[in-house]
Amino acid sequence: MEPLVEHSMEVAGHRTRVLELEGAGPGIVLLHGWGDSADTWRPLLAELAATGRRAIAVDLPGFGHASRLAPGAILPQLDDFAAALVLEWGGGEPVVVAGTSLGGAVALRLAELPDLPLAGVVPVAPAGLETPGWYDGVERDPIIRGLLDIPIPVPRALVRTLVGGNRPLPSHPLLPELATAPFDLTAVACPVLLVWGTRDRMLPHTGARGLLDALPETRVELIEGCGRSPQLEATEELLELLVEFPA
Repeated sequence: MEPLVEHSMEVAGHRTRVLELEGAGPGIVLLHGWGDSADTWRPLLAELAATGRRAIAVDLPGFGHASRLAPGAILPQLDDFAAALVLEWGGGEPVVVAGTSLGGAVALRLAELPDLPLAGVVPVAPAGLETPGWYDGVERDPIIRGLLDIPIPVPRALVRTLVGGNRPLPSHPLLPELATAPFDLTAVACPVLLVWGTRDRMLPHTGARGLLDALPETRVELIEGCGRSPQLEATEELLELLVEFPA
């Protein structure tokens, strides 16, 4: 079993913390979601260690122990970081990029880059494929928008109450970017494995339909009884999908 090594590295001008496994390829790059860090992948990395597979999980810029994002649009900055990571860590060899939520969106956007050496991408419940219904309430209500735009922390319970119910809310800066067609699916050339939990209440798996319409050969795997975080809730099922992809 390969030991998990925690260290830091510089990628695209960002200092970041990484969790890395030595082993055989193709390597697997793991990208976390909004508000998370590389630590969300620790259970999966522990399972991957037993398989001898090479893998790396990173703190994305602006999260965990990574350096801050610059002002301006967030997705292009994460694209640049993740693309540089694929090139540097992969050493020019094709790698698999898997990501959850925001990380899944970044993984899918990387698949649009024709010169990036990718064996395939595995978006896990990616953000941006479908705008959830509660987003309209956030955008239309001036009180909620005002609360989200003030420069001090706002209790999330208050925002949930104003939107309605106890539905979870993502942090707001990315909402406009994710709601305005963040993908050019016609440019995707590498294999895509889309993974979703059937009990995901925040971003339901109906968002897979748009991807299947654009990329009919996309493989979709629904994990029964799993919610928002397959890497934590269904680690073994996700592991099996990853190590067998691409077939």
